[in-house]
Amino acid sequence: MSFSSEVKKELAGQIGNARHCQIAELAALLIFCCTVRATDEGEIHIDYESEHLDVTEKYVTLLKKLFHISPEIIVKPDLRRRKKEVYQVKITDRKLAITILQLVRFLSDSEDIAEDVPLVHQVILNRSCCRRAFLRGAFLAAGSVSDPEKSYHFEIVCGEAKLSDQLCELMVELGIDARRVQRQKYEITYVKGSEQIADLLGMMEARVMMLQYENSRIINEVRGNINRKVNCETANINKTANAAARQIEDIELIESTMGLSKLPNGLDEMARVRLQYPTATLSELGDLINPPVGKSGVNHRLRKIGEIAERIRTQGGSIRNG
Repeated sequence: MSFSSEVKKELAGQIGNARHCQIAELAALLIFCCTVRATDEGEIHIDYESEHLDVTEKYVTLLKKLFHISPEIIVKPDLRRRKKEVYQVKITDRKLAITILQLVRFLSDSEDIAEDVPLVHQVILNRSCCRRAFLRGAFLAAGSVSDPEKSYHFEIVCGEAKLSDQLCELMVELGIDARRVQRQKYEITYVKGSEQIADLLGMMEARVMMLQYENSRIINEVRGNINRKVNCETANINKTANAAARQIEDIELIESTMGLSKLPNGLDEMARVRLQYPTATLSELGDLINPPVGKSGVNHRLRKIGEIAERIRTQGGSIRNG
């Protein structure tokens, strides 16, 4: 089971105790999973469909709690998305359908369709707890979250731009930096930050998966820090090794052309010590010279040796003492 499916499984078991939160979550499931249609006979049907059994069972549970009904879950093969099966729930009683739609403010008391459908009415989202419940329902219906072992990405797929905008605004009100992007014919509300995604999981009450997400995130950060430190140390080692190799090459050139004894005072001893201890650090080289010198002194002498070697390469000149 994918990480996203595990999150949905946990969220499907979370039923808000307050009636207003149950209504908010039902509104989200209706917006994202349901089609409302009027028949030629004047009936109103609410057709629900999802590829997730856990989510469908939650939809039925919410209907049972709010309307004291237990509609049948219909299992059918999914020919469009090539999934094994989809789960459907059909409300075909006109009076019941109207009652449901009026409760979530999709229909007015006079049975007129709300002007802002498919947006959820602001009355439904007045409370912070209801905004979190609506977000939970939206994620269950049309959301996904990537495995933190691979990447940090949370998204909810919306059919219309105005619904995606409303979701963005809702998340911002909850302190989440949500963004919107168009992908083919869909509008996507998404979040990228790992800490923000962890906060979202907590807000939706996926507490077990939030802890698992946090553990993975922390492990990734520690692993990343270790890798960066190792890479930095490796780079420093390579830099030191390359510098030592270049210094030895310079010294060998001087030795083969003019001889180390012709080097100015202090440089000849430095050259011999470097040849004798090719892997020594600057500090170690400084301790081997009599009298000892510091790193800056060693670096200065090696740089002078390098300048002499470069002059030999470019000019073929000799070096005079002094």
